[in-house]
Amino acid sequence: MSKPPIARMLAAAALAAASSAAVAAAPAYPARPLKIVTPFAVGQGPDVLLRIVAEKLTATLGQQVIVENRPGASGFLAFEAGRRAAPDGYTLVHMDSYHVGTQPYLFARLPYDVRKDFDPVTPLVRNYFFVVVPAASPWRTMGDLIASAKARPGGVSYGSWGVASPAHLGGLLLEAATGTSMMHVPYKESAQLFQSVAVGDVNWTLGSPVSAGPVYQSGKVRFLAVAAPQRLPGYAEVPTVAQAGGPANFEVGGWNGLFAPKGTPAGIVQRLNEGIAAALKAPDVQEKLATFTYEAYAMPPRDMARLVDEEIAKWGPIIKGAGIHLD
Repeated sequence: MSKPPIARMLAAAALAAASSAAVAAAPAYPARPLKIVTPFAVGQGPDVLLRIVAEKLTATLGQQVIVENRPGASGFLAFEAGRRAAPDGYTLVHMDSYHVGTQPYLFARLPYDVRKDFDPVTPLVRNYFFVVVPAASPWRTMGDLIASAKARPGGVSYGSWGVASPAHLGGLLLEAATGTSMMHVPYKESAQLFQSVAVGDVNWTLGSPVSAGPVYQSGKVRFLAVAAPQRLPGYAEVPTVAQAGGPANFEVGGWNGLFAPKGTPAGIVQRLNEGIAAALKAPDVQEKLATFTYEAYAMPPRDMARLVDEEIAKWGPIIKGAGIHLD
């Protein structure tokens, strides 16, 4: 027997009241500290920058934002911890563009899929690399470098801080763009690499003002060009690769950003996105980023998803063409 109209009305009112009470009782997000898992070791450039943002985000959200370092295993330790975390907005994962764009091609059995296992929150910062040559190098332009590489196939060398590192892949990208063949020399440590460039053991490499800082400040190396769409603040005297006689639209840099475990509520992702964007706009954060030649790079989650797709599409042909595998 169906309930009389008045009974149905009372039942509906009771249900609505119960639902409202449940919503009112639910704690506002965030109700407890957040954790960001990063694959970078304490003190590395991306870790330092992440901590700057985390400190500002703590003030913005009203809850402590903790950075948890899980370096090693090509980032797999950090990414697995993030992938297994509850999708509730209290665990985020820190990745850079090379984790996103190159690892799907470098590892046959990648233990995560950035598009299936994570939701994009926002990029944090981006930067571009300089073409670094010895101070005594006869090259004055990128045109000189490319001309030498064409005249001596395999005779021009470039160094990197490891196989499939940004410097290695950037060298491969330059070879592909100019139709040249150069010799790649990998090093175990970036400090060793830049010392070798300084004394002329290798002809050139890619680096940042931070990584190449000691030898650059001592005058042992020069910045021949910057692999960016325009000259960078603080280095206005350094032309872009295209301006220096290299290929047009030649860009080698990187970005890093934050992801959430797949299934994190869209409202929480948006709250985080807005909070991080506000943190990055703070004048003191902008000033600190500038010391690393980084620029704030926040964007909506849907735009970051497109950025991930572009990164994967960019590096696939280069890695496949070189036949690089890391497993």
